Amino acid sequence: MDPGLSPFRPGLPAPVECFVGRQHEIGRLYQMSRASTQGRLTVGFISGERGIGKSSLASFVRRRCEREGAMAGCHVFLGGAQDLNGMMRKTFDQLLKESIGQSWHEKATEFFGNRIRSVGLFGITLELDLQEKDLSDLAQNFGPSIREFIKKTDKQGLLLILDDINGLADSGQVAHWLKSTVDELSISQSETRLCILIIGLEDRRQALIQHQESLARVFSVVNIDAWSKDETREFYKKTFASAGARISTRNLESLVGYTGGLPVFAHELGDSVWRMAKTLEIDKHAVINGITDAAEIIGRKFLDQQVFYAIRSEQYRSILKKVMSDGPIDQFRRSDIVKNLTAEEIKVFDNFLQRMKKLGALMQDPTIRGGYQFPNRLYSLYFAFVCSYKSSDQKDND
Repeated sequence: MDPGLSPFRPGLPAPVECFVGRQHEIGRLYQMSRASTQGRLTVGFISGERGIGKSSLASFVRRRCEREGAMAGCHVFLGGAQDLNGMMRKTFDQLLKESIGQSWHEKATEFFGNRIRSVGLFGITLELDLQEKDLSDLAQNFGPSIREFIKKTDKQGLLLILDDINGLADSGQVAHWLKSTVDELSISQSETRLCILIIGLEDRRQALIQHQESLARVFSVVNIDAWSKDETREFYKKTFASAGARISTRNLESLVGYTGGLPVFAHELGDSVWRMAKTLEIDKHAVINGITDAAEIIGRKFLDQQVFYAIRSEQYRSILKKVMSDGPIDQFRRSDIVKNLTAEEIKVFDNFLQRMKKLGALMQDPTIRGGYQFPNRLYSLYFAFVCSYKSSDQKDND
C-alpha cells in the first residue's frame, strides 16, 4: 500500500469517476448550461453548507458540458480576491489558463494580445499582465469582452463557474456589477452564449441580495443537501474500488455512520483509512485508526482552533457526549440536557454554553425557549463524530 496513491482527494473536487448522487441537481444545472447555447444568458447559484460538495458538483457538470454539450468550461476560484478588479483578474487569468492544450488556445492568445507573460521556472504557465485600469475596463466592458472570447473558442457556449464568492459577497460594488452585467447581457441584441454558475454559502447569497435586491430574481438557486446513506456507501465503494481496494460491509457501515452525509468528511476519512491500511483488503484496524486520525485532521482543518482545544476539556467532552447521545442534532433545549448531567457537569454547563457561543460554535435558537442550535452541520457532525469514536475506542479497549 502506497499512502501517496490514495484515491481520496481531501480539499479538492472529487474526480468524475468517484462522483455519486445529485442526479436531479446535475440534470437541472446541465439544462441551465445548455440553454445558454441558444444565445440566452443563464445565471445559477449553487448553495449549500461548507463541505457539502458544491465545487465537485459544478466540476462534474462542467465536464459533462464539455463532453456532451460542445461547450467550453472555466472554473474560477475567487478566494483571495478583495474587490471587483481582483475578481476580473482571477476570471480572465483562468480563462487564459483553461485554453492551454485546447484547440482554441491560439485564438485565445490572440484575444489577450501582448498582455500575456510566461511564468514559472521554465515559463510553462501563462498569466495576464494587467494593470488596474485594464481590470476596470474589463469590468466595464465585460459583455463585449466575454462575447468576443466565446467566439474565439469555436464552441457552442461557455460555462463560467465563479467559485467561493463568499469573500466578495459583502461588496456592494460586486453585487451591483453582477446585476448591471446581467441586465446588459440580457437586453443586448448580440447573443451571449454564457452560463454563469456562482458557488457560495446561502448567507453569502443573501448578503449579495441585501446590496442589490433585484439579484433575488436573477439567480436560479440550486441547493445541495447531504448525501443519503446509500450515496455515501456508493462513494466509498467506488473510490476504494478505483484503486483496487476492498472493504467489508461491516467496516463500510462504520465509515458511513461517521461520515454523516458530508462529502468533506468522506474524503478525509477515506484518505486516513487508506494511509492506515497495510493491504488492499481494508480491515477493522485500518478503519479504527483511520477514524481516530481523521478526527484530529478534521478538527484542525475545519474548526476554529479555540473550539478545537476547548472540547479537549474532559468536562466539556463529557457534556458534549450527552448533547450528542442520539447522534448529530441541529438544535437542543437546555432543560432537556440538564436532566442527564451529573452534579459536577451541571456546575459548568452554563459556562460551556457561553464559551461555545462566544467562539461561534453555538447560537441561541429563537424558535425554542431555552434552545440552542449549531451554526452549521460541520460543528454538529464533528462533535457527534469525536464523541462517538471516543466511546467506540473505550469499548474496543475493554
